[in-house]
Amino acid sequence: MLYFTRWKALAVILTALVVCLCAVPNFFPEATVKTWPKWAQRHLVLGLDLQGGSHILLEVDANSVKKDKLDQVRDDVRRTLRDAKIVYTGLGVRGDNVEVRITKDTEYQTALTKLRELSQPLGGLMGQSGQRSLEVSDAGNGLIRLSVPPAAINDRIRQSVEQSIQIVERRVNELGTVEPLIQRQGLDRILVQVPGLQDPTRLKELLGKTAKLDFRMVDTSIPAEQAQGRVPPDSELLMSSQSPKTPYLVKKEVLVSGADLTDAQPGFDQRTNEPIVSFRFNTSGARKFSDATVKNVNLPFAIVLDNEVVSAPVIREPITGGSGQISGSFTVQGANDLAILLRAGALPAPLSIIEERTVGPGLGADSIAKGELAAYVGSILVIVFMLLTYRLFGLFANIAVTINVLMIFGILSLLNATLTLPGIAGIVLTVGIAVDSNVLIYERIREELRAGRTAISAIDAGFKRALATILDSNITTFIAAAVLFYIGTGPVRGFAVTFGIGIITTVFTAFTVTRLIVAGWVRWKRPTSVPI
Repeated sequence: MLYFTRWKALAVILTALVVCLCAVPNFFPEATVKTWPKWAQRHLVLGLDLQGGSHILLEVDANSVKKDKLDQVRDDVRRTLRDAKIVYTGLGVRGDNVEVRITKDTEYQTALTKLRELSQPLGGLMGQSGQRSLEVSDAGNGLIRLSVPPAAINDRIRQSVEQSIQIVERRVNELGTVEPLIQRQGLDRILVQVPGLQDPTRLKELLGKTAKLDFRMVDTSIPAEQAQGRVPPDSELLMSSQSPKTPYLVKKEVLVSGADLTDAQPGFDQRTNEPIVSFRFNTSGARKFSDATVKNVNLPFAIVLDNEVVSAPVIREPITGGSGQISGSFTVQGANDLAILLRAGALPAPLSIIEERTVGPGLGADSIAKGELAAYVGSILVIVFMLLTYRLFGLFANIAVTINVLMIFGILSLLNATLTLPGIAGIVLTVGIAVDSNVLIYERIREELRAGRTAISAIDAGFKRALATILDSNITTFIAAAVLFYIGTGPVRGFAVTFGIGIITTVFTAFTVTRLIVAGWVRWKRPTSVPI
């Protein structure tokens, strides 16, 4: 156990040195680190509890998800019956159901069969949960009722939350913030924590907008002012987004949706110097937009954002380039925010803020000071104990523990991990566990000495026979850390990450670094007794 080849010793030293060097950027001011090469700028990011920031809890609007699901079912029913050339009447959403009446009795069974094909298996492995997305029933007198079960609604909410998390993450990252924490909580909630962001006003505005963008034609059959109470069935009355509010009669048919956008950038109109948002469509969107403008020259079309008309320009000539611009009395920040929203994509359902907290930097500084004090006191006590108990070998253990802590910081820096107060607690606990491994080795050496072994033989046997015990204890502890990481959230996961990394580095330092130091001392001194 005490013999190291030259290459093996060199590999251990280089591994420890490289990982420890990764921790160096954390000990220099950020302004200095930014002047270094890009690959050398990886460092720890302080969490919300250490540097302050914003904490926002969002909730997906379940009623909106339910309404969208029922509207989708209604549209699917219309498409299915039209494709099958089945005559129907009274199609609409009533309460929590979609109802349609089949006009001809001879077509009723065919319609029932076709509509039941819309029901798909829900959840479970390969859809074997036994639940379905729709319940299609015969309501009598030619009426077919389609209802969405609660399990299907919950599944749709889950999908909406997962999609919303990705979109929220893109929106937050567009603000240029560092290491935001965005994760799901429960069935329909999303937690957003942005360290270092002291004014959450703009963040809330970005997160609160659905950003559903549609391009539709304006209905010019009657003036919008005269459409109150007698809106055509294929149109709807929408208000402008700017004050004073102006009504627009807009057709429900969407010519092109925001999902077809590939890019959106803020800019200025060269003629008026007003802020605008330039956009570009993908191939499919460009084709649809071109077809729509070719067919509707000299007619107004509406740019609708979250059911409000941003602008309604007249199509002067066909737009075939797949790009355009949105103007609407924007401010510079307003144009920039709209571009961020369009690039990130539309939320599948509205999000409402149900909890908001702002942690000041002063509280973060106080947390850092107390965390540092606890770390210093704990480490000093451990170092003194090891020196008093094991003398020279205690010094070897303290050197290994110092390398261990530096390696933890190095690995966390490589991962650009976020360090929280519980994370500091995990590092302090790792110091205790690291010396615990050395204590097991040293006590085993003492037992071998009492059994009559020579100094070198006792040292070798101590390392060899303590290995199984240390591996067992650290593996079981690592399993506990892994469970905390996968089940826990927020601060618990921060603790689990640092604790888990600390366990791995502890095994490395206890059985390579400490053993290498002791092996070098044995080769140099050739001891006849062990100062332990």
